[in-house]
Amino acid sequence: MSRAQYLEALGVDVWVPRVRLPLGTAPAPAAAAPAVAVATGDADSWQAVRAEVASCRRCGLCEGRTQTVFGVGDTAARWLVIGEAPGEQEDLAGEPFVGPAGQLLDKMLLAIDLPRSTVFIANILKCRPPGNRDPRPEEVAQCLPYLERQIRLIEPTLILCVGRIAAQTLLQTDTPLGRLRGRVHAFGPLQTPVVVTYHPSYLLRTPGEKRQAWQDLKFARQTFDQLSATRPDGHRS
Repeated sequence: MSRAQYLEALGVDVWVPRVRLPLGTAPAPAAAAPAVAVATGDADSWQAVRAEVASCRRCGLCEGRTQTVFGVGDTAARWLVIGEAPGEQEDLAGEPFVGPAGQLLDKMLLAIDLPRSTVFIANILKCRPPGNRDPRPEEVAQCLPYLERQIRLIEPTLILCVGRIAAQTLLQTDTPLGRLRGRVHAFGPLQTPVVVTYHPSYLLRTPGEKRQAWQDLKFARQTFDQLSATRPDGHRS
C-alpha cells in the first residue's frame, strides 16, 4: 500500500513537509533546556529492564495477566510512542497496539514516513487492567519507573503520546487533551519534547476526529525535523 493510500485510509489530505515550524510554535522548552546527564548505571540495560518487567509483581494486575507487554520496536529509535495500557489482544500477544487500534496507529505513523519498525512503542502500564479500565494511581506509581528507564535507555528525540491518559500521566497534569494538543511539552531531566494526539481507539469510535489527529501528526513531524536539524549529536530518524 502506498503512502497516498494510507492517507486516503486515514481520510486526510496529502502532507508536504516543511523544514521549519511556523513562527511561534518552536519547542522552546526543549531548545532552552540545558544538557543534563542521567546515569542509568552499568547494571541498567534493556535486558535488565525486560527481565524485571517480565517477573514484576508490584501491583495486583499481575494476577490477571497472560503476560507482560514490555514494548516493541527499535531500541535506538528517535521516536517513542506511548499509549495507556495493554488491551485484551495485546495481553495475549505480549506486544502493544496489535489489534484494530494498532493497525490504525501503523497507518498514522506511515502517513508521516515512519514504518512501525523504526519507532519504539510502549505503554504507561505493562499489564492489562481488567476490562480495559483506566489505570489506577497506585498501578501507575508502580509501573511508571519501568517506562522512565526505557526513556533513559532510548533517549528519544521526540515522544508522541497517544490518548488522554498517557498524556496526562506522563505530563503529570489534569489538563484536557484538547488543550494539550498543538504544543510541545517537556518530560524528565532531559526535557524530552512531547507531542500529544488522540488514541487510535478513540479515532475508530470517532472518525470525525481523524483530521484533527492528522494535524497533530504533521505538527509532531515538523517538530521532529526541526529538532533533528539543530541537534549536534547526529541522531537519526
